Amino acid sequence: MRRHYVFFLLAMTAIPLIAQEPEVEIYTKPLTEVLKQVEERYGVQLIYEEKNVQNRLVHYADWRFYAGLEATLDNILKSQELRWDKKPDGTYEIKKWEYFRKPFEEGRIHLEQLWASYGGLTGWEKRKTLLRDNILRQMKLLPFPKLTPLAPIVTNKRIYDGYSVENVALEVLPGVYLSGSLYKPTKKSRKYPAMLSPHGHFYNKIDKMILNERGRYREDQQYRCAVLAQMGAYVFSYDMFGWGESDLQFPHKENHRTGLALTMQTWNSMRVIDFLCSLPEVDQSRIGITGASGGGTQTLLAAALDDRISLSIPVVMTSSHFFGGCPCESGLPIHIIPHGINSNNAEIAAMMAPKPQLLISDGKDWTVTTPDIEMPYLKKVYALFNKENEVQNVHLPDDDHDYGINKRLPMYHFVAQHFKMDISRVCDKNGTIDESRVTIEPAVKMLVFGAERQLPENAVKEADRVWEIIRSLQQ
Repeated sequence: MRRHYVFFLLAMTAIPLIAQEPEVEIYTKPLTEVLKQVEERYGVQLIYEEKNVQNRLVHYADWRFYAGLEATLDNILKSQELRWDKKPDGTYEIKKWEYFRKPFEEGRIHLEQLWASYGGLTGWEKRKTLLRDNILRQMKLLPFPKLTPLAPIVTNKRIYDGYSVENVALEVLPGVYLSGSLYKPTKKSRKYPAMLSPHGHFYNKIDKMILNERGRYREDQQYRCAVLAQMGAYVFSYDMFGWGESDLQFPHKENHRTGLALTMQTWNSMRVIDFLCSLPEVDQSRIGITGASGGGTQTLLAAALDDRISLSIPVVMTSSHFFGGCPCESGLPIHIIPHGINSNNAEIAAMMAPKPQLLISDGKDWTVTTPDIEMPYLKKVYALFNKENEVQNVHLPDDDHDYGINKRLPMYHFVAQHFKMDISRVCDKNGTIDESRVTIEPAVKMLVFGAERQLPENAVKEADRVWEIIRSLQQ
């Protein structure tokens, strides 16, 4: 009798559950059809690439329509790992959802939460220590690996108007080489400041001789390095991981868009500082860094982690709502804080406080919000040290995402001001900075290992082996 009663109760409780579950197929429609419905219902134009929407199905499609257009788009697109951007002309562009990008207002709210959590200078210093340890831990650089000899390989010195260039490879880990160009002033001085010049994800416009003919071979990279050298600085311009000559060891396609690239690019910057500080001519109290886009990410991280950097100029990168679109920037959870408020790149930039920092931003990328969102926050952090004037912003609302002349000019002045350099060395008779004395080289001249591309015999060529080497140096 009891068993029949239990069966009856189970049956009765199951019936409503079945009745309340609708048939998914009834409400399922192709995404392309649903998007056309959106256009018709709300009188709006949607822009998208066919490859991003074709062969996709929307379940419960009719139920995803709300009174408002944007709420409806959210309901439809989030289920498809897609997102929307509203354009100035009123159209809506549909793109793939990106983990590394948030709405502008989210960045503002995030910075307000972070600022409220510090409670003053002591709280900020504790937060900075937590951030530093977390970044190194997520990069698998904690405990910090033992430093090994850099054994510089120097080739092909050239002398130009007011500066020289030579090709240098550093053995940053046993069997792992970093190639770069060392620019030096020809005018003699007792001590020289030094600048690191990492590059970003920009294409080269000089020639197409070798794979990944971009990076430090680009004209804008050569201009800024040469002019800084003419001003009186040692400048080291170096490859990203899997780019340029690094591609010889770690092919770009397989290795650049990885977490290992994030770790190695940060490690490389710190090892470049080791190299520059080993040169007796370099003034170790004047070490600066500047890069744009992905090079801006490297600038932020190196300045945050290495106290030897005394001046930082991240260009078209610093943002509270954009974390870097390449895994070499955000492929490891360096912004994720276990049991605490997560971080962002504006907070990482604040780790430079109270030392001089110039943010250069433009109106056509994620740094469009720098004057209104990121700078007020950074000013408050710097004010904790009574140094709010040490962080500055040059915003170029009509400029594109690059390191063009409009961005290089304020950079030159900022470096000259804070490193006490004579900027007249690079000015014409009218007092205008003149880049025309720079010789733009073809990439073949900038190769440490030459056109033959012959690496040392001990060169490592497996990414897994790099992790093994790092772990062995942590023991």
